[in-house]
Amino acid sequence: MKTTETLVWIIYDIVVDKSRTRIAKLCKEAGLYRVQKSVFLGTIERNRLDELRLQIDEWVDHEVDSVYIFPMCEPDFKKVILLGQAFDKKLVTDQVRALFL
Repeated sequence: MKTTETLVWIIYDIVVDKSRTRIAKLCKEAGLYRVQKSVFLGTIERNRLDELRLQIDEWVDHEVDSVYIFPMCEPDFKKVILLGQAFDKKLVTDQVRALFL
């Protein structure tokens, strides 16, 4: 059976505080985990990811903001190389740390 979930990173640089806060809230509501101030990680249904992308796009100023959405398969995620303090220890949950074990 093929899974409909995908692992995703969402990384953003948003100028306006209100937009940045709203995008963070949308990511959290989608079940993603904050791993740095402007970086979220987690698994999400592919259809839900499409919906989240559209919701985020409504808050992005395409002239000054940037948002990267990186879907990853699990084998590629296991190849991620971490250097230094990869995550903000105050923000990262044990559930996120478990993804790297």
